[in-house]
Amino acid sequence: MALHVPKAPGFAQMLKDGAKHYSGLEEAVFRNIRACKELSQTTRTAYGPNGMNKMVINHLEKLFVTNDAATILRELEVQHPAAKMIVMASHMQEQEVGDGTNFVLVFAGALLELAEELLRMGLSVSEVIEGYEKACKKALEILPDCVCSSAKNLHDVQEATSLIRTAVMSKQYGNEDFLAKLIAQACVSIFPESGNFNVDNVRVCKILGCGVTASSMLHGMVFKKEAEGDITSVKDAKIAVFSCPFDCTVTETKGTVLINNAQELMNFSKGEEDMMEAQVKAIKEAGANVVVTGGKVADMALHYANKYKLMVVRLNSKWDLRRLCKTVGAVALPRMTSPTPEEMGHCDSVYLTEVGDTQVVVFKHEKEDGAISTVVIRGSTDNLMDDIERAVDDGVNTFKVLIRDKRLVPGAGATEIELAKQLTSYGESCPGLEQYAIKKFADAFEAVPRALAENSGVKASELISKLYSAHHEGNKNMGYDIESEGPTVKDMLEAGILEPFLVKHWGIKLATNAAITVLRVDQIIMAKAAGGPKAPKQRGHWDKDGWDEEPDNFETHH
Repeated sequence: MALHVPKAPGFAQMLKDGAKHYSGLEEAVFRNIRACKELSQTTRTAYGPNGMNKMVINHLEKLFVTNDAATILRELEVQHPAAKMIVMASHMQEQEVGDGTNFVLVFAGALLELAEELLRMGLSVSEVIEGYEKACKKALEILPDCVCSSAKNLHDVQEATSLIRTAVMSKQYGNEDFLAKLIAQACVSIFPESGNFNVDNVRVCKILGCGVTASSMLHGMVFKKEAEGDITSVKDAKIAVFSCPFDCTVTETKGTVLINNAQELMNFSKGEEDMMEAQVKAIKEAGANVVVTGGKVADMALHYANKYKLMVVRLNSKWDLRRLCKTVGAVALPRMTSPTPEEMGHCDSVYLTEVGDTQVVVFKHEKEDGAISTVVIRGSTDNLMDDIERAVDDGVNTFKVLIRDKRLVPGAGATEIELAKQLTSYGESCPGLEQYAIKKFADAFEAVPRALAENSGVKASELISKLYSAHHEGNKNMGYDIESEGPTVKDMLEAGILEPFLVKHWGIKLATNAAITVLRVDQIIMAKAAGGPKAPKQRGHWDKDGWDEEPDNFETHH
């Protein structure tokens, strides 16, 4: 009989073997804070226009080169439970306003770092939390006073460009003017008078080759597909959209056909051909001259389509089909029938063109207020284009946020220093122990201009003291001037570096919530992970250009 080993008394008795359990300040709280600090230091170097890029290789071995915090976090798959909370906060920021994810990380990291100092000084966790909550509330009250201007007319491309520019600048420093103008044109062209704006309506199509400056913007949609038939361009197109394959309809029932002689065989296949021709002819007679299908195109059908001069385009993704229907105002038909005039879409021209060496089909609207616009991005590598796509995404989201709330605050650390200044004086007026926490909350705001300065290679402490002195003289809009040599400040309203009010508002709120949640944890209890041993990793194919593949292993995997 096996020897019975008694378990250690205390907490471990209750749990299964292999469960881990940490408690107390030292084990739980400081451990969590350390994890979150590490995380925020990772993304902190990617903050601002001079931020560094990260090279992330995710679990599928896809390579990302980006300084967009949301993407980095999404691909990293953070395991630590406390760091996960901060990641969630930045995801919420991404969903709520679409920009400012890195701000959440930097700020939450700074809050936790300073909380650690307070706790080591001997404050209790609840006092720190109370102070942070008060400070957050106060900060959100002060924030509207920092507003320096507001967007007047978002239908004006010029103005929209100047507002989107800041968001694009932190992703693509150097190309921001060009890209901001493209994004502004795309956004304004689909922003209706009624004012409901959908981010999905700005599509991005990435095509290799040329440089960033060769990118352009179209009303309508662009697909990286070739036309199936001979006809490659149609003016004033009437479009029939089918979500089924462009093929003859097979009968529902299974049946056996007995054929006695050659004549019957001839007639049999002839009947099928005639039926096909009749269908294609019916589509043509309904007035359609472009057929878009979601499935495969049969050779026979294609032959008749060419005969009746129908242009055939095949789209594999049903999302693309839906978007196309929305663009041209068509209804996707589930089976091959001739469309009624209401079910057909219309667009000014459909044509096949070559961008670089990629064949693309363009559905183009001449009039300004199309339902969908497409930004065609050109770039020398895929990674570069992915990064530009993220910049476009941020720009479009900024536009959407401004529709919701037109107020703008100065960027480049100006808002943060103003908040820090006012919160410090507020902290001094509080009795109680939370005043220390409120002052630390104010200090945490300095992390933003500090990160900007460090990434630009400037002495941070010198810059922060300069910013404070400018703000104490009453210049609310003074922020760090990235373009100049050394730590200099300038008026951000004049420089046109503005951020939407909501980005800051939500950023502060979510970062504080995340930090408080992490501080509230005093025990971590991890049950034993489920599941048996992991399956061995499959070796890749010998022909694969991976990072870690040696070309001389010539055995293919089985």
